Amino acid sequence: MVFLSVACGVFAQDATRLRFDCIQEELIAAGMTCSDSDPCPVYLELSAISASGASGKLAVAGNFHGPSATLASLLFFSGDGGKTWKEQLPHAPGAALDQVQLFDATHSWAAGEVQIPLARDPFILITTDGGATWRRKQITEEGGPGYVQRFWFDSADHGELIVDAGRSAEGGRYHLYETHTGGDSWTIVSQTAQPPRLRRAPAVENIDYRIGTDSRTHAYIVEKRDGEKWTRIASFPVQIAACGSPPPPPEPEPPAPEVRQDAK
Repeated sequence: MVFLSVACGVFAQDATRLRFDCIQEELIAAGMTCSDSDPCPVYLELSAISASGASGKLAVAGNFHGPSATLASLLFFSGDGGKTWKEQLPHAPGAALDQVQLFDATHSWAAGEVQIPLARDPFILITTDGGATWRRKQITEEGGPGYVQRFWFDSADHGELIVDAGRSAEGGRYHLYETHTGGDSWTIVSQTAQPPRLRRAPAVENIDYRIGTDSRTHAYIVEKRDGEKWTRIASFPVQIAACGSPPPPPEPEPPAPEVRQDAK
């Protein structure tokens, strides 16, 4: 069981940047070589949004990535309709988050997979205390290639998910799993060549919210349905950083002069 503490950074709706630390070891692991003369751009990708009508919360999952590789996952929440957002987790290097579901004021889940060096070991993040702490669970103990194509919880304990394990997966590409423990353990139900259906999931999730892009401002936008029109409630820039050369190491301090004492 892995518990993750909550990050405390809060940024407003009109913020122009999100925080991203250019850590050279993580950039190199993603195959990115950056310099001051040829900096590496870092982009934001928003992949999913979820809303809880009962609690009034919004959640958005996404990732930071370079031109050809995912760098870290991102999960942030709003408790005031999108005016301000708070990161719920530290960035997970080399991992991606593709989906998120808010069930009630205390139970939420997000699904993703390790991306570096390959897409493998799909996992789910679980909170049962409103996001104060999270635990990360692999779908299978032995791990393996694949990603969570879709998941859905119809109660705080019961949920289903589909793992796309790739065309060469033994027994079929699509693996259907079920949990009765809120996501702490999973049992495989079927392996098929065609995508199965989640029996209790709605055909369309979060029909009152959507994520789009604004080509004029080069930003992601979050919109809420307002009758027959959509109203923008938040926006986030697509490019959030440009990583260059790491700063040179500090020069060592000169040794203190030797103090000699004359013999009496």
